[in-house]
Amino acid sequence: MAVHMRVRRAFRTVIAIMIVGVLLFPLYWMVNASLQPSSALLETPPRWFPVGGTLDGYRQALQSQGRPLINSMVIAAGTVLLTLVLSVPAAYALSRFRLPGAGALLFALLLVQMIPGIVMANSLYAVMNQAGILGTHAALILADSTLAVPFAVLILRAFMVTVPAELGEAAMVDGAGQARILWSVILPVSRNAVITAGLFGFLFAWADFLFAVTLNSDDRIMPVTVGIYRFIGAHTANWNGVMATGVIASIPAAILIIAAQRYVAAGVTGGALKD
Repeated sequence: MAVHMRVRRAFRTVIAIMIVGVLLFPLYWMVNASLQPSSALLETPPRWFPVGGTLDGYRQALQSQGRPLINSMVIAAGTVLLTLVLSVPAAYALSRFRLPGAGALLFALLLVQMIPGIVMANSLYAVMNQAGILGTHAALILADSTLAVPFAVLILRAFMVTVPAELGEAAMVDGAGQARILWSVILPVSRNAVITAGLFGFLFAWADFLFAVTLNSDDRIMPVTVGIYRFIGAHTANWNGVMATGVIASIPAAILIIAAQRYVAAGVTGGALKD
């Protein structure tokens, strides 16, 4: 029986390693290709390891994508800030007060996630054109926030519902108002959910292409997703430069995910205990 259990455990481990290998292979190949000359990528059989590698692709990528990377950082940071400023008070109100129409509002937040992006992009184009902010960082921040805020409200509200009401009541006895309770009591214990909401807001903005290509035609505001698209169009034969651009664009998101993974796991599952 013990031998049978060990065999099953080893089999599951092998299967898990194979699945992880398949999922990570595109990432490995992107890094591998970014370190090889473009001519080597056309060889048969291909080089599985970057023997005799070069950093020329990274030099070209940094020269052409430096400004788009900065734009993406500005847009993503602004999206995170706006998302948290709007979603934290909204989630607190929905989790603590019996508001008329709260159920309908939550349903609407879920429904927003299902609206095709092109529909939202076309609508936002007309609105922002009339507002005179088309082709600015503000336009892209507002557009990305339309995706991030509903998701963040749902995540934060699900977590805040599990926070014992007695904590807020004790603070009220000490004379704290609702704003002070939210800032000094609820937010500290909701740290995991706040980090989770902020991280997903960053990822929504960092990976956005549809809003970026629809709401902006100014190269000075161009984010890295559009920059990669145009770089590919202009350098279709320079695949090591294209792959190097992809690697550089993936680094900030990868660092954030690795740094915040334990908070994300706790934040996502924290609201599953009570509703």
